[in-house]
Amino acid sequence: MSDILTPNFGESITSATVAAWHKNAGDPVTKGDTLVTLETDKVSTDLEADESGVLEVLVPEGAEAPIGAVLGRISPLDGSSAASPSVPLETREKPASGPSSPVTGVPEQKPEKKTSSSDQTTSGKNGKTEKESSPRFIRKPMSPLRRTIAARLVEAQHQAAILTTFNECDMSSVMELRKQFNAAYRERYGTKLGFMSFFIKAVVKALQEVPQVNARIDGTDIVENLYYDISIAIGTDKGLVVPVLRDCDRKTLPELELELASLAEKARRGNLSMQDLQGGCFTISNGGTYGSLLSTPILNPPQSGILGMHAIQERPVVRDGQIIARPMMYLALSYDHRLVDGKQAVQFLITVKNAVENPVFEL
Repeated sequence: MSDILTPNFGESITSATVAAWHKNAGDPVTKGDTLVTLETDKVSTDLEADESGVLEVLVPEGAEAPIGAVLGRISPLDGSSAASPSVPLETREKPASGPSSPVTGVPEQKPEKKTSSSDQTTSGKNGKTEKESSPRFIRKPMSPLRRTIAARLVEAQHQAAILTTFNECDMSSVMELRKQFNAAYRERYGTKLGFMSFFIKAVVKALQEVPQVNARIDGTDIVENLYYDISIAIGTDKGLVVPVLRDCDRKTLPELELELASLAEKARRGNLSMQDLQGGCFTISNGGTYGSLLSTPILNPPQSGILGMHAIQERPVVRDGQIIARPMMYLALSYDHRLVDGKQAVQFLITVKNAVENPVFEL
């Protein structure tokens, strides 16, 4: 028999909530099957079966379990284990009422009468029949992950003086590079040539030129970071997570793309670790993935800046006195105005814009 335990998530996390069981009590499971999804106030993770057998569920969905608690068990397939505790004892022992079947000797169950469609109507105004009204709302508890997201967003707005400045970026050069080299790039590095790696490199350059954005306020002190770990906001079915790419100043475009793809896959599977989420000097959020044209992103505390990318649209722009259509993206920089002045914020955003419009690229 194998116990399914609440793992140690590290730091100050003392418990986890059972978000969902992916197998029912009594179901056969195979080693490697995803059994249960756990959520804490910081991460969501899936637990897999360590061996094959029959699942017993001890902690139901929605319940909170301390670290190390037994969530369930995998019993041998030979049925030698006790009956699943997820089925109440009185239910298993209580005899059913009604006459026994002459064939099996098991008490017969009388079929329940199903309400007909005519029974679901009520008399309405002027004697007309009306369908019974449907529920007006559904109430359900917030998941620990959603509670944390909500709390951090409110905390950011209460603790920082957030201001947003905007600019726009001509994506022609980057798009031409992708069109020209994407096939060879994928063949050589095993990954696509994406937009995000160019923006990460552009942000690193801007942080180097405007170090105030790569700093944070700690009490009455200013802590300036001398490294370049960039947080990337990734949307999942369970909420927004922000894993961190380390030492982006030392990595090539393909290295950034490969690492980002790995983190995105871990986020979708709910396998991000605490290490994946900790730290980060600056955040990039790409609302354009969902079609957003413009937004004012909220800071990711204790960071002092976040760059919002948006949808690429062809818009008329003036080049050499001529109006032409170009693929344009609006950029938004939200920053902590307590630490970063408006001039520095504008300088930062223009540096990002120029770096993307004039990309340094090597195949």
